[in-house]
Amino acid sequence: MIIPEKLKIGDTIGVVAPSNPIIDDNIKELEDARKKVEKAGFKVKYSKNLFSNTNGYSSTAKEKAEDINEMFNDKEVKMIWCAKGGQNSNSTFEYLDYDSIKNNPKIVCGYSDITSLTNIITAKTGLVTFSGTNFKTIATDETDYSYNEVIKRFVDGSLEIGIEGEKYKTLKDGIAEGKLIGGNLSLTRGLVEGKYSIDFTDKILFLEELGFETMPSLASNYLYYMKQNGVFDKIKGLWIGNYEHESEITLEKVVLDVLEDKYNFPIIKSNNFGHTETKTVIPIGAKAKIDTTKTRKIELIEKCVK
Repeated sequence: MIIPEKLKIGDTIGVVAPSNPIIDDNIKELEDARKKVEKAGFKVKYSKNLFSNTNGYSSTAKEKAEDINEMFNDKEVKMIWCAKGGQNSNSTFEYLDYDSIKNNPKIVCGYSDITSLTNIITAKTGLVTFSGTNFKTIATDETDYSYNEVIKRFVDGSLEIGIEGEKYKTLKDGIAEGKLIGGNLSLTRGLVEGKYSIDFTDKILFLEELGFETMPSLASNYLYYMKQNGVFDKIKGLWIGNYEHESEITLEKVVLDVLEDKYNFPIIKSNNFGHTETKTVIPIGAKAKIDTTKTRKIELIEKCVK
């Protein structure tokens, strides 16, 4: 496991766009986010192709990967913050310089489609990466919760998940330890098999999904695919995050329908990560512990920045 260095006030944060293009309102949102971060004392550096939309639906895979590779090689940049989510950050996989990433470890953060990228970087290099708010989102959120979580994790080095008093629900009792893996359900499903797959063995899997795009039957499809390919035979624990669908069918209901009480690992639910206002920062590749006897049912048990 490779742990990136902490972020310090005055450091430079590099911004890249591995998913959907930065167009229309996103441009102002990005500038608003930049002002907020610079006001806090950091420097912000935009990648060369950040505003590219060469394909008409995003920049090219090579442009995206070039930006990521350059940010890792840039000695001035101490953190790489993904601008926004989308659909195709996986297009970068074959063009990333994994040796360079391993030799220049630094914080990489984003959520939604970005969890496809972060999980692969961790799988290929051993670098701890992070599921947390995207750069754009700190300008569009109604509160500073997610931004404060970034500062807490990366600057302060805190191991606290979320904030005091957040509610956790136990869906299946138990205690388990394992390295964290996962993120967005649809993207995690895409990493189960093939050349760019991740190892679920002895991991604590965390999953969330955007109900606006994924109806319960599609969430069931993704989960059954994972079940049929042995994912739930391998993991040590399951942590479910935010999911809101107009039917009011919950992700925990879909999960329990799919699992059919055939597995012995603990399962917990909280609303402090995913497509929601409250996005705590979850380190992919760092060890955590689920204990359903506690009020806060999951904790980080090893540092994820140094």
